[in-house]
Amino acid sequence: MSNLDSKAKLRWACRRGMLELDVLLRPFVDEAYDALTDNDKAIFQRLLAADDPDLFAWFMGHEKCEDAELDYMVKTILNRVRV
Repeated sequence: MSNLDSKAKLRWACRRGMLELDVLLRPFVDEAYDALTDNDKAIFQRLLAADDPDLFAWFMGHEKCEDAELDYMVKTILNRVRV
């Protein structure tokens, strides 16, 4: 795994400059991250490296993420919220 090798570091990385992102990412780490495959965990960690404006646009549906793996993770997170 990358430098985000503990839940505490992941939670810290989920602290963003936008509340809308915080309320999506932090609960996902707390409630769903452990159930992800190792590959999906790596994709989630790559997602956390994206800039806030990009994340906001993807999560709000203003833009589609061109990276298929990141787009998959955005949809995974959003589907979890909608359940």
